[in-house]
Amino acid sequence: MAIGLAFGISLLAAESAAVERARARLANLKELFAAGAVSARQVEQAELAVKQALDDEKIDAAVYGELAVEELTEEQAVAMTTAAKRRLAREQAKLAEAAKLVSAGVTPRSSLLPYEDEVESARRMLSSAEERARTVNELIAQIRVEEAEAGQPEEGPIQGPMSVVTRFTGGMRFSLASDFKKILLAYEKQFDRKLPISAKGQTALHRTMGFDHRDRVDIALNPDDPEGRWLTAYLEKAMIPFFAFRSSIRGQATAPHIHIGPPSLRLRSFD
Repeated sequence: MAIGLAFGISLLAAESAAVERARARLANLKELFAAGAVSARQVEQAELAVKQALDDEKIDAAVYGELAVEELTEEQAVAMTTAAKRRLAREQAKLAEAAKLVSAGVTPRSSLLPYEDEVESARRMLSSAEERARTVNELIAQIRVEEAEAGQPEEGPIQGPMSVVTRFTGGMRFSLASDFKKILLAYEKQFDRKLPISAKGQTALHRTMGFDHRDRVDIALNPDDPEGRWLTAYLEKAMIPFFAFRSSIRGQATAPHIHIGPPSLRLRSFD
């Protein structure tokens, strides 16, 4: 997909120092190989080192916050977890090789500690990547559920545990720029914590799936929990439109959440 290619290009446009060093070493070894000064095996190892550095860069960008979860696409989430799995496999292989030397009596047991640390670090990285990928998949499910419900008959305000979805059409046009800040401040004042936002405005996921999420926000709250009931009551009083999703819709797995704003409709070709 084009977006996946764009992700790779964006990483290459601002490569890390580790990638630049790996590329420089590869270029140097290729020159030495042409002169007969190094073996083909050394060049192959340098090429592998470049791939490993690119993997690490991809993981770091996606896991450590350079890309927010909602700005990851499905393809990027897959690439991220695949890269993290390769990294763990590499570190496990290094540990296995080092363990052979310990078994042979060549090196002491303590020499394994750095390798074990790297394996544990890679394992934590994979766990973080998989967690972010699960969040991406959850957002994708939410988008599809919201699309399915957008054309359904309207329902009234929430008065207690009701249907799977409740729609409140409100009486005003919701503006992300002006109205949402009031909601944030009111929620923080009420509960002394930040509103759990899962998708704000037009995200990469909505864009690649062809949906208009401008002036719309998804909140990771169950509408039947105290925080969710407070939020829906606030929105009703302010006449702000919303969808309250309690569970999965027609077999699609998605967590309860509250969509503030009008339905996320399909983007027009000129948007």
